Amino acid sequence: MTETATELEPQPPVGDVSVVYLGPVAPHWEVRSTFGDRQLIESFRDRINARLMLLPPHDPQFRRNRERINRDAERENVLVFWDLGYDEEE
Repeated sequence: MTETATELEPQPPVGDVSVVYLGPVAPHWEVRSTFGDRQLIESFRDRINARLMLLPPHDPQFRRNRERINRDAERENVLVFWDLGYDEEE
């Protein structure tokens, strides 16, 4: 099997995080995890907090930073779940 074929095979996630919006009073966000390497999750949590520290979900910068967090999670092979306190499908 070639190296590129191995790289394309889906790998199981190495951890997960849930990003929960706590409300309009700072801190706005809480990052929870149920599995994964502690050091990896802490590092990922720090990067999430740096991007979202003072941003509520209605801020225009939130959408850009959320996409950056999702791409970062893809690279790290971490599952990300968002709980913004409302149904995003509406």
